[in-house]
Amino acid sequence: MVIPVNSEISQVVDQAAPPLMAAESQANDDRVNILLVDDQPANLLALEAMLQGLGQNLIKAESGREALKWLLTHEFAVILLDVKMPEMDGFETATLIHQRDKSRHTPIIFLTAAEKSETQAVRGYAVGAVDYLVKPVVPEFVRSKVSVFVELAKKTELLRRQTRLLQESEQEARELAAARADLVRDLEHKNRELESFSYAVSHDLRAPLRRIESFARALTESQADQLDPTGVRFLDRIREASQQMSQLIDDVLHLSRLTRAELRDQELDLSAIVSMILDRFKEAEPERPVEVKIRPGVTATGDAQLLQVALHNLLENAWKFTGKQPAARIEFGVTNIGGEPTFFVRDNGAGFDMSYVERLFGPFQRLHLTSEFPGTGIGLATVQRIIHRHGGRVWAEGTVGQGATFHFTIGRSRS
Repeated sequence: MVIPVNSEISQVVDQAAPPLMAAESQANDDRVNILLVDDQPANLLALEAMLQGLGQNLIKAESGREALKWLLTHEFAVILLDVKMPEMDGFETATLIHQRDKSRHTPIIFLTAAEKSETQAVRGYAVGAVDYLVKPVVPEFVRSKVSVFVELAKKTELLRRQTRLLQESEQEARELAAARADLVRDLEHKNRELESFSYAVSHDLRAPLRRIESFARALTESQADQLDPTGVRFLDRIREASQQMSQLIDDVLHLSRLTRAELRDQELDLSAIVSMILDRFKEAEPERPVEVKIRPGVTATGDAQLLQVALHNLLENAWKFTGKQPAARIEFGVTNIGGEPTFFVRDNGAGFDMSYVERLFGPFQRLHLTSEFPGTGIGLATVQRIIHRHGGRVWAEGTVGQGATFHFTIGRSRS
């Protein structure tokens, strides 16, 4: 039989008009189409049973003409095509399929009941087949091959949709760029306002606090003999509250500056930094027996000043919350979690209830009374901000009365 050329394709397909299947022509269906072509209905049913589990649209054609008709209205992820068919065999059908621009690259898997020969296989690959299988076929083998082309078709369609959306959104992108520029200008303006606010907080709010603390101290010193114990205690509370407020202002200002400070990367000896910080704590409280375990040679790349602040806050917490532990123990080291170096600070102090772990890193969030353990609740929020700026993450594990472990990583991204 002479293979028809492009101008004859419409004449060939007009002679075979397959019925439409409602379930297979639904719009917005994320399933793909698979075309099964065989002149034997029993073979089509067998192929349908093999591939039904893939959950895709299975369209059946009993001749090459019927297959070409389907190709006028549908796109297919893969075509399973019988070689030996009357009137138009599989090779002739494949040639016509690949003559059309729309189906030029549609993968075709040939199925034949004849013994596979090199000549037949070469002919199949010559007309664009991706595989050539001899019946009876192994169902699992067929499903595996077809599923590859199904996934490829889905990803291709997804890419096509994304490309179309990108093309349609060029104007939106320009508008977004303009809006982003406005936002940057607005943020710069707000940063200047924040700096002005920080200056006001630093100077205008500190001044009355200093006066409160000074007058309370002067009153205590000059009028102590005229005050009863209750009066003296009240003045002490006033001084204590003013000092606490002043410290809170310092911590909040420090936290806000962390978002603006430029990162300066360098290689750091974290073990040496931890040792230096703990030595200062020991000098301040030489009477406290604390067992310290520091893994030597732990290094990382990051901003020296900020990472020292983060380690200071973590170690200060460990030192503080082991204060009531007669055999206090603090450990610093590094381990590997998910292929990533993960640093940790561990203690055997007061610990915490894991049901409240999400509150730990929020500003002003405290899981212990100030009367038990002093603090402003800013330290861990500062740690989180520093670690996030280094592209890392920080998390905690603890048990009430048995201590806590704070883990952190230092990623590569910078902001």
